[in-house]
Amino acid sequence: MTFSANLGFLWQELPLPDAIRAAHRAGFAAVECHWPYDVPAQQVAAALSGTGLRMLGLNTRRGGPGENGLSALPGRAAEARAAVDEAIAYADAIDAGAIHVMAGFATGQEAEAAFIDSLRYACAATTRTILIEPLNSYDAPGYFLTTTAQAEGIIAKVAAPNLRLMFDCYHVQLMEGDVTHRLERLLPIIGHIQFASVPDRGAPDHGELNYPHIFAVAERLGWPLPLGAEYKPGGPTEPTLGWLLR
Repeated sequence: MTFSANLGFLWQELPLPDAIRAAHRAGFAAVECHWPYDVPAQQVAAALSGTGLRMLGLNTRRGGPGENGLSALPGRAAEARAAVDEAIAYADAIDAGAIHVMAGFATGQEAEAAFIDSLRYACAATTRTILIEPLNSYDAPGYFLTTTAQAEGIIAKVAAPNLRLMFDCYHVQLMEGDVTHRLERLLPIIGHIQFASVPDRGAPDHGELNYPHIFAVAERLGWPLPLGAEYKPGGPTEPTLGWLLR
């Protein structure tokens, strides 16, 4: 199994191009990020080219203060589409594999309709993979998308071949549990897999989940991409990488 460093959490004290280089030195096979937009895309592209790493994905912008995405917010379609356009342009400039379209804090049928409309727009605007990710209600109370079942239903309604599920083991365990069975069942619609310890979102060497087992399951299922290490190191990243070196 190979792994991707999520630079939203790992080496976040470094400028993004330097964090890419640090991930390469540590032995990661790929990288991913949250919101790279303050860094010129050419600098990120140069760091990726120099290390030979691929950027697996990035997020659409959160929106204004206190927001966590725009795409499920009724009445904000123009802003949501602008965020999608920006993400696609940045992804094109650095050849990122996927774009996570963030739903935001919302609830109800109008929110679902807004989210579906945003996702249809995103899927039609690019051939890159569009991802949606259920977030747990402890870390993101009020977020529109919270379970894999809800995501599965939305993916079916949008019915676009490039719309897929971001399966974050940390969020799934907190909201639903039964991670490996869900991973097996949902594999046909999964576009990316992430992980962190539960419940503290630290390195995957402790907590409720047996990650060597989960990694072995992903390998047995033939998962082709690096798995995303999206955990909070709680300090310098290097001392937390013992799991990667085993």
